[in-house]
Amino acid sequence: MNNAEARFLLNAYRPGGHDANDGAMSAALTQAKADPALGAWLARSQAHDGAVAAKLREIAPPAGLREAILAGSRASGQVRPPPSRPRWWRPVWLAAAAAAVALLGGVTWWRLPVGGATLDEFAVNVVARGILLQQRGADVGELKSWLAERGGPLPEVLPAKFTELRALGCRTLEFRGRDVSLVCFERGGKKFHVFVARRDDFLDTPAGAAPRFFERKQRVAAAWSDARNHYVLVSDADLPALRRLL
Repeated sequence: MNNAEARFLLNAYRPGGHDANDGAMSAALTQAKADPALGAWLARSQAHDGAVAAKLREIAPPAGLREAILAGSRASGQVRPPPSRPRWWRPVWLAAAAAAVALLGGVTWWRLPVGGATLDEFAVNVVARGILLQQRGADVGELKSWLAERGGPLPEVLPAKFTELRALGCRTLEFRGRDVSLVCFERGGKKFHVFVARRDDFLDTPAGAAPRFFERKQRVAAAWSDARNHYVLVSDADLPALRRLL
């Protein structure tokens, strides 16, 4: 079993060790113990899944839900007046349920393979689908320290005009099995998402100090490189604003 096969299986590994005795899963866990990078990825993945599961457990099912479901399954062919809605059938509870579904949808998306997408396309898609920052704060130094603790690529030197932006927070992501860092900024109601990836991890990505500008999915973006990293900047601002920033 190689790392790619092990990672595919471990994507379905539940927090708490419930699947440890499964034959195929046991082999994947052995592979993760033997490979430090795969083991670190599994630890991050399990921590993320555990945090999501904890949040979902906070949503208590409403009283009477089980009885209402069973009553519906026992309904005969007789014509009956429509049952009155129980007290839990309210927009507030429905909104909570919808939020849980949306959260699960987001978790599923983060774990989906991205196939042959490019680094540029990955960055634009992440922003278009919504971002959940793991670390928030206005101190860029603290954000970089947090990324460093998690092994994320760190920006060498951001363009000088980034000092005019207000830092929002950061997170780490995974693309094609490699770590990518994300640092977010804001100015005038517009958000600027800076993705940082190591050049050695993405040798197929064009490298150049001069930014390449493009527009996709109602977002504007720029991509450039330095000696160590690739950068992709994605924003909901307009293209002239992005050019002025770089």
